[in-house]
Amino acid sequence: MTRVLVVEDNRNLAMGLRNNLEVEGYTVDVAPDGEEALASIRGATPALVILDLMLPGTFDGYRVLRTLREEGYGMPVIILTARGEELEKVRGFRLGADDYVTKPFGLMELLARVAAHLRRQSEARSSAENGREETFLFGDVTVEPSTRSVRRDGASVALRPREIDLLLALLRRHGRIATRTELLREVWGYDPAVVSRTVDTHVAELRRKLEDDPANPRHILTVRKTGYRIAT
Repeated sequence: MTRVLVVEDNRNLAMGLRNNLEVEGYTVDVAPDGEEALASIRGATPALVILDLMLPGTFDGYRVLRTLREEGYGMPVIILTARGEELEKVRGFRLGADDYVTKPFGLMELLARVAAHLRRQSEARSSAENGREETFLFGDVTVEPSTRSVRRDGASVALRPREIDLLLALLRRHGRIATRTELLREVWGYDPAVVSRTVDTHVAELRRKLEDDPANPRHILTVRKTGYRIAT
């Protein structure tokens, strides 16, 4: 069964999430703090993590997220927190979060997001195993969808899982425009009203890592009032 880790120090909320996720057919582990969360991930890697930011002890949610990404864990991470400020969201995405849900939240929406992230993860794995897709090239960047690897001028570039998903969504359009709405629904699987700056934040990170001059990009282009496209 698919394993999900809930990292939440509010026992009642954690148990409520656990019960509802188990009803959906998942195996669920619960960690009340950052140290136990990392130990759980290292012991039995989950397919997805639901992560609170305000945790007791020395490891808050941000530090947990940074650590697991530095250690190479690529599973989807959904931040679930009362912190709803835009800067908090941007920080979470830059550290490698895949989604951001603000408390109070709708349970059915959260469960739908969990299912969407796991479905995309499964589809990406299946595509990689079958090796069906072509190699993409733009500028000095090479992208191998089958291995989800990105190289720039021959050197490997470390991209977060959702950054790779976004890059592939743009590349698969072969220069056609992708609207923000399309990208939010395709890459994140939810309505664009939820986090309006999500796409922009991730595009900025892609430019920082893949463009010579991120402030004046040559390849990852903005289409004013519409969205983005890739120019080779």
